[in-house]
Amino acid sequence: MSIAYTISAWNRRRKWNLFLQKLQPTATTSILDVGFNAVEYSATDNFLEKNYLYPERITALGINDPADFKKRYPKVSVVEYPGGQFPFPTQSFDIVWSNAVIEHVGDREKQLGFLKELRRVGKHGFITTPNRHFPVEVHTRTPLLHWLPKQWFHDYLKLVGKSWATGDYMQLLSEKELRQLLVDAGMYEYQLIRNRCCGFTLDFAIIW
Repeated sequence: MSIAYTISAWNRRRKWNLFLQKLQPTATTSILDVGFNAVEYSATDNFLEKNYLYPERITALGINDPADFKKRYPKVSVVEYPGGQFPFPTQSFDIVWSNAVIEHVGDREKQLGFLKELRRVGKHGFITTPNRHFPVEVHTRTPLLHWLPKQWFHDYLKLVGKSWATGDYMQLLSEKELRQLLVDAGMYEYQLIRNRCCGFTLDFAIIW
């Protein structure tokens, strides 16, 4: 487990440096964090809030009770919503940030709606999601079995006591599927970066 968290921390720092390099936020940049962690399971959760020099410029949006989050990050504005359309006007933020959230919002239709909302409210964006073809499923630390039919994989997870990851918990995407979603969401001008680990693409970062 410690190895997995070490790799996760290394990868999040790598993505953070990529974010700073490509989008170059400043003290006046407004950022919307879509999908904050209400409960933190590791030191890398809520990475934006932990590392951004201007937390007062961040608005965090999520579907969970933000009470604990507010205590940890009192300078960050927090908005709770029921999902679906974001409660903000068009082009409200200079940057929208969403780290490993799109795979949790539901089926393809919901993922498409999620991308459209990100594009609507943000002038620029930085989103990430795991690669479905990476040999290890990163949420459950399960090697290879996530390549099986979904029901078989879910049966295995229930057998080993990881039923929390079944159902609608995650809908992993390949690069091909992700690119098609981006096009269908009207995102034609974007950069997709493959973050690699051990020679394989671990996850994708999309910048527009």
